Amino acid sequence: METVEGAELCFPQLLNTSCRKPMLSYTESMTIYILLFPISVLTVALNLLVIISISHYRQLHTPTNLVLLSLAASDFLVGLLVMPAEILLIGACWLLGDFMCVAYYVVNFTIISSSVGHMVLISVDRYVAICDPLCYPTKVTLRRVKICVCLCWICSAFYSCIILNDTLRQPSRYNSCYGECMVVLSYVMGTVDFVFTFIGPITVLIVLYMRVFVVAVSQARAMRSHIVSVTLQPSGSGTAKKSELKAARTLGVVIAVFLACLFPYYCISLTGQETMINASFVSFEIWLFNINSCLNPVIYAFFYPWFRKTIKLIVTLQILQPDSCEAHIL
Repeated sequence: METVEGAELCFPQLLNTSCRKPMLSYTESMTIYILLFPISVLTVALNLLVIISISHYRQLHTPTNLVLLSLAASDFLVGLLVMPAEILLIGACWLLGDFMCVAYYVVNFTIISSSVGHMVLISVDRYVAICDPLCYPTKVTLRRVKICVCLCWICSAFYSCIILNDTLRQPSRYNSCYGECMVVLSYVMGTVDFVFTFIGPITVLIVLYMRVFVVAVSQARAMRSHIVSVTLQPSGSGTAKKSELKAARTLGVVIAVFLACLFPYYCISLTGQETMINASFVSFEIWLFNINSCLNPVIYAFFYPWFRKTIKLIVTLQILQPDSCEAHIL
């Protein structure tokens, strides 16, 4: 009986303090791997294409694309580090000790927070580009964008340390036994995280994109009026409607995807309960949160014609040709 009981423990030599191994059937394990690993691979592949495209082709070295590059790097790390780790840890014991447990969560929170921060930077960049196009070249320079990107990563790391302050001070504080890696966000910290990682960014996105939408529609109507006055024909109405629908569709996709991926995770904060995160039991809400990193390159890059062109050049290996970095992309 002792042998059987020891086989069910993460650390058989610690009979009284060891955690029991999480029990998953073969069917459950295979289902998890079949569903989640392709998402991880797709996240890595899509974001890697964005990184290669913007880094290689000089014509794409613009302030806007620099933010896209950093966002892709953040989402690439989610697919390369966060998702595989969560998959491998499902139903498994934590064997790396308390220090690595804390480091794992700090890296996890930093990467995900930076991804959200980059979305805000992109919305600010587009706001200035559309609402103040004449001053855009002087306001948004490569140097300023590089500083903002670095600050985004630094602030994300600092923010993660603040959120996980209790765990950093006492790494095993929330572990009930050996072989467990758990962090608990109190209601106060959960509320802070809810405000800074969800309410704040979504408010900025809605306000800025609504402003962008209004300006885009007004510009489309002004262009239609100009065409009508020149041609004396009402043929510009179709163009205006098309522009309005395109602006509304882009706005709706960005906000809807952000809400759909992040809101379920933050529902816990609205219930007034503590947020418990265990490395061995990854919930649907956390994975939906991570899937946003797979959708970001689709939303922010696939809408650009240059990205489709660079994918073709990369897949056909034309990127390996001499002076391919000088290719005409735009």
